[in-house]
Amino acid sequence: MAGFIVRRLLTAFLVVVLTSIFVFVLFFKGLGDAPANQACERALKDRCTSEAREVFAERMDLRKPLTENYKNFVVGIFKGREISLGASPQKYACPAPCLGISIGNGNALVTDELKDKYPATLTLAVGGAAIYLVLGVVLGSVAARRRGSALDRGMMASTLVISSIPFYLVALLSWIYLTQQAQVFPQTGYFPITDNPAKTAAGLLLPWLVIGLTNATQYARFSRGQMVDVLSEDYIRTASAKGLRSNRVVFKHGLRAAIVPVITIFGLDFATLLAGTVFTERIFGIDGIGNWSIQALRNPLDFSVISAAVLVSATLVVLANLIVDILYSFLDPRVTVS
Repeated sequence: MAGFIVRRLLTAFLVVVLTSIFVFVLFFKGLGDAPANQACERALKDRCTSEAREVFAERMDLRKPLTENYKNFVVGIFKGREISLGASPQKYACPAPCLGISIGNGNALVTDELKDKYPATLTLAVGGAAIYLVLGVVLGSVAARRRGSALDRGMMASTLVISSIPFYLVALLSWIYLTQQAQVFPQTGYFPITDNPAKTAAGLLLPWLVIGLTNATQYARFSRGQMVDVLSEDYIRTASAKGLRSNRVVFKHGLRAAIVPVITIFGLDFATLLAGTVFTERIFGIDGIGNWSIQALRNPLDFSVISAAVLVSATLVVLANLIVDILYSFLDPRVTVS
């Protein structure tokens, strides 16, 4: 077990390093002089000549070798660094973990903004994921148990209908009818859970339900398929023949074997939620990572925010895969053997 976990940790670390190289090359070198040109036009407007652009590029270290810039980028994450925005020789201190400076928000540190936005996205992701995992698995198990019945066919048809509707449309219609018109959920948004947990739950209840109900459909179908296969196994029939209660056979013996592949999908889906739910945050007015990333795409482009969002998202996906692999080894002993 220890060797298995160590191998997975090393693999995850290597993937994170490669991801950081990709993000750095994509957003710092692949853009060429675009950040310097943008900073020059923002600071000097019509007086931004080719000579001024070159000065901005020099101050922003865009003329240094790729390896030196990447080294400074990595050192900044662990020890901090100084960053020039080009308009003056002055450099801004960026303490560790340094992910850059946001020009779109008064030259604020990206790390501080990330810490400020992340609780909203984390709370939204945990609530929504809990609903669609529990609801999807339970519905799939019930449908498998009553395979071929009207209930089974009705549930599976309903999941197909819901899945065929774009998520952003469901979210938008829910907000219009349930928040703006019917006032069932009069105020949506994120309110710090440390200030008032009840108000936090009230503000996020509708977004949680929208995420949970729309995503539960794929878990219901997948769980049903897995459960149908498991319930036809010999050990399940043996358990039933011994007189065990049907619920115990299905949910204790059958679900334990069927849940393993579901965990894989859940890990990746949850990581995607943690990286920011753009439509949900935008429609329901939640100031999280997804909304923050969209705002960074406005003119002028906030390259530091975009690159930080991509790097954090990629790292979360890698960590989610790592956790899923480790959970696998506990849920299915055959994984450690392989």
